[in-house]
Amino acid sequence: MLVPSRRRLRLEVLIVLGLSLGQSAVYSVVQLLDKMTRAPLAQGTSTLNRSKSSREYFDLTYQLLDIVFALVPVVLVIYFLSEHRAAGDRGTSAFRKLGFNFARPGKDLGQGLGLAAVIGIPSLGLYAAGRALGITTAIIPSALDAYWWTVPVLILSAVRHGIVEEVIVVGYLLDRLGKFGWSVPVAIAASAVLRGSYHLYQGFGPFIGNAVMGVVFALIYTRTKRVMPLVIAHAVLDTVAFVGFSLFGKAVGLG
Repeated sequence: MLVPSRRRLRLEVLIVLGLSLGQSAVYSVVQLLDKMTRAPLAQGTSTLNRSKSSREYFDLTYQLLDIVFALVPVVLVIYFLSEHRAAGDRGTSAFRKLGFNFARPGKDLGQGLGLAAVIGIPSLGLYAAGRALGITTAIIPSALDAYWWTVPVLILSAVRHGIVEEVIVVGYLLDRLGKFGWSVPVAIAASAVLRGSYHLYQGFGPFIGNAVMGVVFALIYTRTKRVMPLVIAHAVLDTVAFVGFSLFGKAVGLG
């Protein structure tokens, strides 16, 4: 089996991040600066799911295309993590290496739901504190028009975020940083800072909250070697936020 050089792995990581969440982090920093130079952050807003067309089925098409193409870097990561051995050898499954499979559905589901509860409640408090301190924008989880497909699309969007973030920022990045010779604490810190960085467009509160979440998720991954519970937890958190706001946000005056 050929072992890629560190130089090749660094280039690989730059390509993956440049096509996915590293790119998002750069845009997020620019968006934060844009908002801060316009008005105080407390007066800004951050909309997570926007309508892309006033025509219902074109909007649906755009939403689904966004979800599908956002998952392409995950496919690339799975490809890079697959260890190609000699001809005829099946090699090591990247899905098994990441723990991104259905090998233990009950346990993964239970851990994911528990983790979502542990992370979700403090996140609400941190958001309220950030708003009170003026370091967090008003977050609008969904601004989609009300169609028959709105809730299913929001659920798919939540699952997309869970897969992209946890597979790339936790499973893939920790694997590659380990191969660079980075210690586990330093790799976890880098992963957490990246997670916080691509949320900076929402303000400094979400940066802090997501960085802390990144540390917790990475620590769990280093112990379990399974990304699936993290994907489930993330998808549940986003589903509650997206769908809950879409159904009840305006009615209760949120956002």
